[in-house]
Amino acid sequence: MHKHVDVLIVGAGISGIGAACHLQKNCPDRSYIILEGRDNIGGTWDLFRYPGIRSDSDMYTLGYAFKPWTQAKAIADGPSILSYLNETMNENDIEKNIRFGHHVNRAEWSSNESRWTVNATLKNGETETLTGNFLLMCSGYYDYDSGYTPDFPGVGEFSGEIAHPQKWTDDINYADKNVVVIGSGATAVTLVPELAKKARTVTMLQRSPTYMVAMPEEDAIANWLRRYLPGKLAYGITRWKNVLLGMYFFRLCRRKPERAKKMLLDRLKVELNDEGDIARYFTPSYNPWDQRLCLVPNGDLFDALNGGDVSIVTGHIEKFTSSGICLKSGAHLDADLIVTATGLNMQFFGKVQLTVDGKEIEAAECMTYKGMMIRDIPNLAFSMGYTNASWTLKCDLTCDYVCRLLNKMQEDGVTQACPRLKDPSVTAEAIMDFSSGYVTRAAGKIPQQGSKAPWKLYQNYALDIINLRYKSLEDNAMEFSNPAELEHATKNSENKKPSKAA
Repeated sequence: MHKHVDVLIVGAGISGIGAACHLQKNCPDRSYIILEGRDNIGGTWDLFRYPGIRSDSDMYTLGYAFKPWTQAKAIADGPSILSYLNETMNENDIEKNIRFGHHVNRAEWSSNESRWTVNATLKNGETETLTGNFLLMCSGYYDYDSGYTPDFPGVGEFSGEIAHPQKWTDDINYADKNVVVIGSGATAVTLVPELAKKARTVTMLQRSPTYMVAMPEEDAIANWLRRYLPGKLAYGITRWKNVLLGMYFFRLCRRKPERAKKMLLDRLKVELNDEGDIARYFTPSYNPWDQRLCLVPNGDLFDALNGGDVSIVTGHIEKFTSSGICLKSGAHLDADLIVTATGLNMQFFGKVQLTVDGKEIEAAECMTYKGMMIRDIPNLAFSMGYTNASWTLKCDLTCDYVCRLLNKMQEDGVTQACPRLKDPSVTAEAIMDFSSGYVTRAAGKIPQQGSKAPWKLYQNYALDIINLRYKSLEDNAMEFSNPAELEHATKNSENKKPSKAA
């Protein structure tokens, strides 16, 4: 059955649910549908089910600007975040507009009609076609189908179980087992102390160290403010406190990396019984924020290491054996269960093939406009969070901008808004200034940014508030048009008979 709406949203995770709330508040006369490939909302927080799953940033910034986080824990577990999203959905009566089990595989734009035609595959294999005037991609930036696992030699020889956290199931048994977790990123740091509660031994095998910082699960200032101030005010103050602290430290890391490095390593002296562990396991070769920092709530990983429940090994894998992993150093790690916390596969547009007036769009050939639209693609925005701060901060601003754009188009009687690159001095740059594996592996497969505004992605929340929430929508790049009116005027001109000479 064909269905037409004003706005088509792809994805019902944090971004998609937030987008629906913004539309209902700021564009109440606009119709929308959310297309979600899975059977539940939540995106990442519904997909990942591994032990200990939790946020890697505080909920005062990962939460929505319009819905205060009221729980005591600032670093929340996955089920709590999912509950928060369900609350948001129910309070705003959004579920009626979600189409579950609709996996979008193609979206075609027609300039003549000023609309997107989207094809979605249902679970029974049937397809459904929907159309909309605006397409908002809220599908994240990584592949939900599979995580990244290197081709380890000898994998077939291992007699135990191998699991990737992205595919974790409840029947994976780690109680009283020897477990090796490969990786030292956010997932590994979350898994290791949790697995150690039941496993016989847990070894975190890292190719290279990662910067880690311990933080309390609860924000004492936030909890104090909530006792004495109205909830929304307390939430707003805490949100800005955390935003500004995050911006300050990121700036320090980029401008004075050695000072930032010393601060991080000095904090570890308080957390670890053996200061030698800092040099052995927690001193990376790169500068802070060249890759993401890992948050360790309540220092649980350090406590497990201090208590002997966890060991860390830095080394390179030679091969898998029937009983574990042999390292290039000659050491052997015995294992019954190997967890490959080796990262994600990046992808843009949720594997949706975009077509503009019959031309297929390749993500790598795209340049982003204000970090949320694409050059030469009309009426499309994508929601992508910051790499140096909470995801939702940028998503909230993106939705604000899209609502402003939709309202302006309606007021001006135009049907299309499209970024055009008219400045020849703008050059293409990598969209993420990161050396993390998942970013470097995706080079050549994801969009780029430009060297100047409005094509440059600044990763700065305060600056984006000005640019996306308050600055004029009209600039030298955004092109507003109404092809239907133009075509009508052209036909009238062609049909108009020339006047007779006097």
